[in-house]
Amino acid sequence: MRYLTKLAFLLGGVILMASCSENKEEKTVVKQQRATAEKKSGQFPFYKDINVKPGLNFEVVSWGKGVDSIGGYLILMSDSVRNNYNSFSNERKGIITDAWNMDMDNDGNPEIYIELLSKKNVLDLNVYEYSGGDFRKITFPPLSSNMKKSYAGNDKFIIKNGDLFRSFPVVNPKDTTVKAGEVKMIQYSLNGNSFSVNEVKQE
Repeated sequence: MRYLTKLAFLLGGVILMASCSENKEEKTVVKQQRATAEKKSGQFPFYKDINVKPGLNFEVVSWGKGVDSIGGYLILMSDSVRNNYNSFSNERKGIITDAWNMDMDNDGNPEIYIELLSKKNVLDLNVYEYSGGDFRKITFPPLSSNMKKSYAGNDKFIIKNGDLFRSFPVVNPKDTTVKAGEVKMIQYSLNGNSFSVNEVKQE
């Protein structure tokens, strides 16, 4: 009898340990599932709703898995007044940091500006005009070879009084050290879907 009693206690202990182990495994699986779900919620790292006028909105969404700087983006147009909806998608090389609307050429067609961090500290713009039911790409001009000599990133795009500017600290082309207090300012103009660049002299 004593042997049978000890055997029963031993079997009970084994079953209890197995049950605890299963509960731990279940908890681990649940935690892993939650972690996966939380990770999936970050598939769209950028979203912005741009209101052009009552009833006309453009939503900019970026997506991509893996490397943050590689993926795609989507522009969704909603014209609820005319019951008209359209979309445009494109690949991206960079992290979208901002998006906004302008009409720099005053032709009545909205332009969507998408700001991308193309490198660690270098900004770029993708520009699209929405006209006649289509998204038309407007090529944003790169810096001139002369400007590149004193450029090492850390630039900013600024909108002031309806105009678009770009500023960046001036660096010494020999050793890329920043010249204290020196900032270069560029103003962009748009005419006939073509940008022109003008350097603003600092006082």
